Amino acid sequence: MEVDTIDEESGEDAPAKAQAARRSTWVNVAVNILLTCMQLLAGLFAGSQALIADAIHSLSDLVSDFVVLFASHHSSKDADADHHYGHQRFETAASLAIGVLLLAVGAGMLWSAVQKLEHPELVLPVKPIALWVALGALAAKELLFRYMLAVAERVRSSMLVANAWHARSDAASSLVVAVGIGGNMLGYHLLDPVAALVVGLMVTRMGWTFSWDALHDLMDRAVDEQTVEAIRQAMAATAGVQGLHDLKTRKMGDFILADVHLEIDGAISVEAGHRIAVEARRRALEVRDVLNVMTHVDPVPVVPQAAAEPVRPGAA
Repeated sequence: MEVDTIDEESGEDAPAKAQAARRSTWVNVAVNILLTCMQLLAGLFAGSQALIADAIHSLSDLVSDFVVLFASHHSSKDADADHHYGHQRFETAASLAIGVLLLAVGAGMLWSAVQKLEHPELVLPVKPIALWVALGALAAKELLFRYMLAVAERVRSSMLVANAWHARSDAASSLVVAVGIGGNMLGYHLLDPVAALVVGLMVTRMGWTFSWDALHDLMDRAVDEQTVEAIRQAMAATAGVQGLHDLKTRKMGDFILADVHLEIDGAISVEAGHRIAVEARRRALEVRDVLNVMTHVDPVPVVPQAAAEPVRPGAA
């Protein structure tokens, strides 16, 4: 017996989630356009490789923001004839795209910084304006991170969390850039390309983390053990369920799909067994982020009661 219809209420918050994603992302776009222009112009004028690297980092944010907007638009679509479970995996694909983008940007930064370190005679003193722009970018990116993370946690979107932490990596890189520029101004000229190298390492590491996690989710990685146990307990507590086995889970975007075999008394009617399975599924759907549960009913053989022991002749 299969019970596999998707709960209609599971997607009722999708429009609000998509709207919050678009709003926070457009705020991020506006901030990054401003920062990219300021950092690039100031970096070229002041002769700071670290500030130019930070500008490229901000520019990569713009590309990732448009990836997020595209994925947010498509992931909010309802299920259709070609996508029976909806389009939530657009978010996972977007997280993978952002990760790959960060890897490419980080590799470019590392290459440029290493080239400068191999030829220290090309490193020149940096003008003071670079430091003020770096400090301003640091403050702006930290505020942007806090805003975006609050929105991501409110709507429970892994894609928005990834984009928020991308903003935090920007803030951390701006701090490193500010330190490198300050050291360059104090006479330690190599600190500017060293700062650019550190920024490249940070960006590369963040890109690898996002790419690896998204790739595992696209390969149907199971959810954490605590969530699996919560689903198990919710279904096992259903009246009429004598046990369950082969409980499997997988991620689809920010939601969870599950398959399970329920052990139910084989002596009851098919209709009664169906009602028990439906109730067990309803309980499982109450676990956070569970989108759908497919149940298969396994009848448990009835154990006959032991026959009464025959009375021996002559017994009282």
